[in-house]
Amino acid sequence: MRRRTAIKLGLGLAAATGLSLFGAQVYRPVASAAQPGAAQLVASYRWTHPAKWFGGFSALALSKDGRQMTVISDRATIVTANIARSDDALEPITGITPVETHKLRASNGKLLRGRIVDSEGLAIGKDGTLFISFEGVSRVVRHTRGDSRAEVLPRPKAFRRLPLNKALEALAIDDKGRLYTLPERALTKAGTIPVWRWNGRRWDRPFDLPSRGAFLPVGADFGPDGRLYLLERDFGFIGFRSRLRRFDVDDTGISGEVTLLQTGLGLHDNLEGISVWRDSSGALRATMVSDDNFQSLQRTELVEYRLPE
Repeated sequence: MRRRTAIKLGLGLAAATGLSLFGAQVYRPVASAAQPGAAQLVASYRWTHPAKWFGGFSALALSKDGRQMTVISDRATIVTANIARSDDALEPITGITPVETHKLRASNGKLLRGRIVDSEGLAIGKDGTLFISFEGVSRVVRHTRGDSRAEVLPRPKAFRRLPLNKALEALAIDDKGRLYTLPERALTKAGTIPVWRWNGRRWDRPFDLPSRGAFLPVGADFGPDGRLYLLERDFGFIGFRSRLRRFDVDDTGISGEVTLLQTGLGLHDNLEGISVWRDSSGALRATMVSDDNFQSLQRTELVEYRLPE
Protein backbone atom coordinates (compact mmCIF):
# COMPACT_ATOMS: atom_id res chain seq x y z
CA MET A 1 0.00 0.00 0.00
CA ARG A 2 1.33 3.42 -0.93
CA ARG A 3 2.23 5.63 2.04
CA ARG A 4 -0.28 8.38 1.26
CA THR A 5 -3.11 5.89 0.66
CA ALA A 6 -2.36 4.31 4.03
CA ILE A 7 -2.24 7.74 5.67
CA LYS A 8 -5.62 8.71 4.19
CA LEU A 9 -7.28 5.50 5.39
CA GLY A 10 -5.74 5.78 8.82
CA LEU A 11 -6.78 9.38 9.25
CA GLY A 12 -10.31 8.51 8.21
CA LEU A 13 -10.37 5.94 11.01
CA ALA A 14 -8.98 8.50 13.44
CA ALA A 15 -11.71 10.96 12.52
CA ALA A 16 -14.37 8.29 12.95
CA THR A 17 -13.11 7.37 16.41
CA GLY A 18 -12.82 10.98 17.57
CA LEU A 19 -9.11 11.03 18.42
CA SER A 20 -7.38 14.25 19.45
CA LEU A 21 -5.65 14.43 16.06
CA PHE A 22 -8.02 17.19 15.00
CA GLY A 23 -7.68 19.68 17.82
CA ALA A 24 -8.24 23.41 18.20
CA GLN A 25 -6.17 26.00 16.38
CA VAL A 26 -3.91 26.75 19.35
CA TYR A 27 -3.40 24.68 22.46
CA ARG A 28 -1.16 25.20 25.45
CA PRO A 29 0.36 22.55 27.71
CA VAL A 30 -0.15 21.95 31.40
CA ALA A 31 3.29 22.78 32.80
CA SER A 32 3.24 20.04 35.46
CA ALA A 33 2.65 17.35 32.82
CA ALA A 34 6.24 17.49 31.49
CA GLN A 35 8.84 15.13 32.95
CA PRO A 36 11.99 16.74 34.37
CA GLY A 37 14.79 16.79 31.77
CA ALA A 38 12.43 16.16 28.85
CA ALA A 39 11.19 18.49 26.12
CA GLN A 40 8.29 20.64 27.32
CA LEU A 41 5.44 21.56 24.99
CA VAL A 42 5.00 25.32 24.52
CA ALA A 43 2.06 25.34 22.11
CA SER A 44 0.76 24.12 18.78
CA TYR A 45 -0.50 26.57 16.15
CA ARG A 46 -2.75 25.47 13.29
CA TRP A 47 -1.80 27.34 10.11
CA THR A 48 -4.39 27.76 7.35
CA HIS A 49 -4.30 29.67 4.07
CA PRO A 50 -6.55 29.62 0.97
CA ALA A 51 -3.78 29.64 -1.66
CA LYS A 52 -3.37 26.61 -3.93
CA TRP A 53 0.32 26.33 -2.99
CA PHE A 54 -0.50 25.88 0.68
CA GLY A 55 0.22 22.52 2.33
CA GLY A 56 2.59 19.58 2.15
CA PHE A 57 5.32 21.33 4.17
CA SER A 58 8.24 18.99 4.71
CA ALA A 59 10.99 21.27 6.06
CA LEU A 60 11.50 24.66 7.68
CA ALA A 61 14.19 27.02 8.92
CA LEU A 62 13.63 29.83 11.43
CA SER A 63 15.61 32.99 12.05
CA LYS A 64 17.64 33.32 15.24
CA ASP A 65 14.77 35.14 17.00
CA GLY A 66 12.06 32.75 15.74
CA ARG A 67 10.13 35.49 13.94
CA GLN A 68 10.94 34.74 10.30
CA MET A 69 10.46 31.39 8.63
CA THR A 70 11.27 29.63 5.37
CA VAL A 71 9.35 26.46 4.53
CA ILE A 72 9.28 24.15 1.53
CA SER A 73 6.54 21.82 0.36
CA ASP A 74 7.07 18.43 -1.21
CA ARG A 75 5.61 19.93 -4.41
CA ALA A 76 8.64 22.18 -4.86
CA THR A 77 7.24 25.42 -3.45
CA ILE A 78 9.35 27.59 -1.16
CA VAL A 79 7.67 30.14 1.11
CA THR A 80 9.05 32.86 3.37
CA ALA A 81 6.81 34.18 6.15
CA ASN A 82 6.74 36.40 9.22
CA ILE A 83 5.75 34.86 12.56
CA ALA A 84 3.82 36.87 15.15
CA ARG A 85 4.28 35.86 18.77
CA SER A 86 2.59 36.62 22.07
CA ASP A 87 4.35 38.94 24.50
CA ASP A 88 4.15 36.46 27.38
CA ALA A 89 7.19 34.54 28.64
CA LEU A 90 6.70 31.50 26.38
CA GLU A 91 6.07 33.60 23.23
CA PRO A 92 3.72 31.14 21.49
CA ILE A 93 2.89 31.72 17.82
CA THR A 94 -0.21 33.88 17.27
CA GLY A 95 -0.10 34.35 13.50
CA ILE A 96 1.83 33.63 10.29
CA THR A 97 1.95 35.98 7.31
CA PRO A 98 3.45 34.76 4.00
CA VAL A 99 5.86 37.23 2.39
CA GLU A 100 7.11 35.49 -0.77
CA THR A 101 6.34 32.23 -2.56
CA HIS A 102 8.27 30.66 -5.43
CA LYS A 103 8.08 27.44 -7.40
CA LEU A 104 11.52 25.83 -7.48
CA ARG A 105 13.41 25.79 -10.75
CA ALA A 106 15.69 23.19 -12.27
CA SER A 107 19.24 23.88 -13.45
CA ASN A 108 17.88 24.85 -16.88
CA GLY A 109 15.62 27.50 -15.35
CA LYS A 110 12.37 25.61 -15.96
CA LEU A 111 9.91 24.87 -13.17
CA LEU A 112 10.32 21.44 -11.60
CA ARG A 113 7.82 18.83 -12.80
CA GLY A 114 7.27 15.08 -12.61
CA ARG A 115 9.61 12.72 -10.75
CA ILE A 116 12.09 15.44 -9.82
CA VAL A 117 9.63 17.53 -7.78
CA ASP A 118 9.68 15.85 -4.34
CA SER A 119 11.60 18.39 -2.20
CA GLU A 120 12.01 17.24 1.40
CA GLY A 121 14.96 18.80 3.25
CA LEU A 122 16.02 22.45 3.70
CA ALA A 123 19.16 24.09 5.09
CA ILE A 124 20.15 27.76 4.83
CA GLY A 125 23.76 28.96 4.86
CA LYS A 126 24.97 32.01 6.77
CA ASP A 127 24.97 33.99 3.50
CA GLY A 128 21.35 33.05 2.77
CA THR A 129 22.14 30.31 0.24
CA LEU A 130 19.35 27.74 0.09
CA PHE A 131 20.15 24.02 0.02
CA ILE A 132 17.36 21.53 -0.69
CA SER A 133 17.36 17.73 -0.70
CA PHE A 134 15.02 15.58 -2.76
CA GLU A 135 13.41 12.24 -2.07
CA GLY A 136 12.41 11.12 -5.60
CA VAL A 137 15.49 11.51 -7.78
CA SER A 138 17.90 11.71 -4.85
CA ARG A 139 20.03 14.86 -4.98
CA VAL A 140 20.93 18.05 -3.15
CA VAL A 141 20.72 21.40 -4.93
CA ARG A 142 21.83 24.94 -4.19
CA HIS A 143 19.83 28.14 -4.89
CA THR A 144 21.05 31.69 -4.40
CA ARG A 145 17.40 32.82 -4.11
CA GLY A 146 14.02 31.14 -4.06
CA ASP A 147 13.43 31.98 -7.72
CA SER A 148 16.95 31.22 -9.02
CA ARG A 149 18.11 28.26 -11.10
CA ALA A 150 19.25 25.22 -9.18
CA GLU A 151 22.86 24.16 -9.06
CA VAL A 152 22.89 20.39 -8.54
CA LEU A 153 25.68 19.19 -6.26
CA PRO A 154 27.58 16.10 -7.41
CA ARG A 155 25.56 12.87 -7.00
CA PRO A 156 27.69 10.02 -5.60
CA LYS A 157 26.86 6.43 -6.49
CA ALA A 158 25.35 5.95 -3.05
CA PHE A 159 22.65 8.55 -3.84
CA ARG A 160 21.80 6.84 -7.14
CA ARG A 161 21.21 3.53 -5.33
CA LEU A 162 18.68 4.94 -2.87
CA PRO A 163 15.05 3.80 -3.31
CA LEU A 164 12.55 6.21 -4.87
CA ASN A 165 10.37 8.11 -2.37
CA LYS A 166 12.49 6.97 0.56
CA ALA A 167 15.70 8.84 -0.19
CA LEU A 168 17.15 12.17 1.05
CA GLU A 169 14.45 13.17 3.51
CA ALA A 170 16.52 15.33 5.87
CA LEU A 171 19.16 18.03 5.42
CA ALA A 172 21.10 20.07 7.98
CA ILE A 173 24.03 22.50 7.95
CA ASP A 174 26.61 22.93 10.72
CA ASP A 175 28.36 26.13 11.81
CA LYS A 176 31.23 25.38 9.40
CA GLY A 177 28.84 25.35 6.45
CA ARG A 178 29.02 21.57 5.92
CA LEU A 179 25.84 19.84 4.78
CA TYR A 180 24.56 16.57 6.26
CA THR A 181 21.85 14.50 4.59
CA LEU A 182 20.24 11.15 5.32
CA PRO A 183 17.53 8.93 3.84
CA GLU A 184 14.12 8.11 5.25
CA ARG A 185 14.24 4.36 4.70
CA ALA A 186 17.56 2.99 3.44
CA LEU A 187 19.38 1.34 6.32
CA THR A 188 22.89 -0.05 5.96
CA LYS A 189 23.56 -3.80 6.16
CA ALA A 190 24.38 -3.20 9.82
CA GLY A 191 20.91 -1.69 10.37
CA THR A 192 22.13 1.89 10.86
CA ILE A 193 21.08 5.17 9.22
CA PRO A 194 23.78 6.40 6.78
CA VAL A 195 24.72 10.07 6.94
CA TRP A 196 26.54 11.85 4.09
CA ARG A 197 28.42 15.13 4.46
CA TRP A 198 29.25 17.76 1.82
CA ASN A 199 32.32 19.84 2.65
CA GLY A 200 32.06 22.15 -0.37
CA ARG A 201 34.09 19.88 -2.66
CA ARG A 202 32.98 16.30 -2.17
CA TRP A 203 30.69 13.96 -0.22
CA ASP A 204 31.89 11.57 2.46
CA ARG A 205 30.13 9.42 5.07
CA PRO A 206 31.51 10.50 8.45
CA PHE A 207 29.20 8.41 10.63
CA ASP A 208 25.95 6.47 10.82
CA LEU A 209 23.13 7.03 13.29
CA PRO A 210 21.56 4.20 15.27
CA SER A 211 18.09 3.14 14.15
CA ARG A 212 15.78 2.39 17.04
CA GLY A 213 12.35 0.81 16.68
CA ALA A 214 9.83 1.69 13.98
CA PHE A 215 10.62 5.41 13.76
CA LEU A 216 11.98 6.77 10.46
CA PRO A 217 14.05 9.97 9.94
CA VAL A 218 12.12 12.91 8.47
CA GLY A 219 14.01 16.05 9.51
CA ALA A 220 17.29 17.26 10.98
CA ASP A 221 18.93 20.46 12.19
CA PHE A 222 22.04 21.64 13.98
CA GLY A 223 21.04 23.75 16.94
CA PRO A 224 22.83 26.88 18.21
CA ASP A 225 24.48 24.53 20.72
CA GLY A 226 26.24 22.76 17.83
CA ARG A 227 24.44 19.46 18.38
CA LEU A 228 22.53 17.45 15.77
CA TYR A 229 18.78 17.09 16.26
CA LEU A 230 16.97 14.27 14.45
CA LEU A 231 13.19 14.32 14.02
CA GLU A 232 11.63 10.92 13.37
CA ARG A 233 8.12 9.69 12.58
CA ASP A 234 6.10 6.53 12.96
CA PHE A 235 2.65 6.01 11.43
CA GLY A 236 -0.20 3.79 12.59
CA PHE A 237 -3.72 3.59 11.28
CA ILE A 238 -4.93 5.96 13.98
CA GLY A 239 -2.31 8.68 13.60
CA PHE A 240 1.34 9.64 13.88
CA ARG A 241 3.99 9.39 16.56
CA SER A 242 7.00 11.70 16.67
CA ARG A 243 10.42 11.29 18.26
CA LEU A 244 13.24 13.79 18.68
CA ARG A 245 16.80 12.61 19.39
CA ARG A 246 19.96 14.66 19.91
CA PHE A 247 23.60 13.80 19.23
CA ASP A 248 26.97 15.39 19.91
CA VAL A 249 29.02 15.53 16.69
CA ASP A 250 32.78 15.98 16.39
CA ASP A 251 35.59 14.84 14.10
CA THR A 252 35.54 11.37 15.64
CA GLY A 253 31.83 10.77 15.01
CA ILE A 254 28.77 10.95 17.26
CA SER A 255 28.20 10.51 20.99
CA GLY A 256 25.83 11.52 23.76
CA GLU A 257 22.60 10.23 22.19
CA VAL A 258 19.55 11.53 24.09
CA THR A 259 15.86 11.05 23.35
CA LEU A 260 14.23 14.39 24.12
CA LEU A 261 10.69 13.64 22.98
CA GLN A 262 8.55 10.66 22.02
CA THR A 263 4.82 11.28 21.57
CA GLY A 264 1.86 8.97 21.56
CA LEU A 265 -0.27 8.39 18.48
CA GLY A 266 -2.37 11.37 17.45
CA LEU A 267 -0.89 14.05 19.72
CA HIS A 268 0.44 15.92 16.69
CA ASP A 269 -0.04 15.58 12.96
CA ASN A 270 2.64 14.41 10.51
CA LEU A 271 5.65 16.37 11.83
CA GLU A 272 8.40 16.40 9.17
CA GLY A 273 10.45 19.59 9.46
CA ILE A 274 12.46 20.94 12.41
CA SER A 275 14.36 24.11 13.29
CA VAL A 276 16.18 24.56 16.63
CA TRP A 277 16.84 28.07 18.00
CA ARG A 278 16.96 30.04 21.27
CA ASP A 279 14.00 32.04 22.53
CA SER A 280 14.28 35.42 24.25
CA SER A 281 14.92 33.74 27.61
CA GLY A 282 17.90 31.87 26.17
CA ALA A 283 16.18 28.49 26.26
CA LEU A 284 16.61 26.06 23.39
CA ARG A 285 13.43 25.61 21.36
CA ALA A 286 12.47 23.17 18.62
CA THR A 287 9.87 24.33 16.10
CA MET A 288 8.38 21.55 13.96
CA VAL A 289 5.99 21.69 11.00
CA SER A 290 3.57 19.03 9.81
CA ASP A 291 3.06 17.79 6.25
CA ASP A 292 -0.70 17.52 5.66
CA ASN A 293 -0.14 15.56 2.41
CA PHE A 294 -2.72 17.93 0.86
CA GLN A 295 -5.41 15.87 2.60
CA SER A 296 -8.46 17.58 4.11
CA LEU A 297 -8.42 15.19 7.09
CA GLN A 298 -4.96 16.38 8.10
CA ARG A 299 -3.76 19.78 9.25
CA THR A 300 -0.74 22.03 8.93
CA GLU A 301 0.53 22.83 12.40
CA LEU A 302 3.63 24.37 13.90
CA VAL A 303 4.52 22.68 17.17
CA GLU A 304 7.04 24.12 19.61
CA TYR A 305 8.88 22.49 22.50
CA ARG A 306 11.42 23.91 24.92
CA LEU A 307 14.45 21.64 25.16
CA PRO A 308 16.80 20.86 28.04
CA GLU A 309 20.45 21.84 27.65
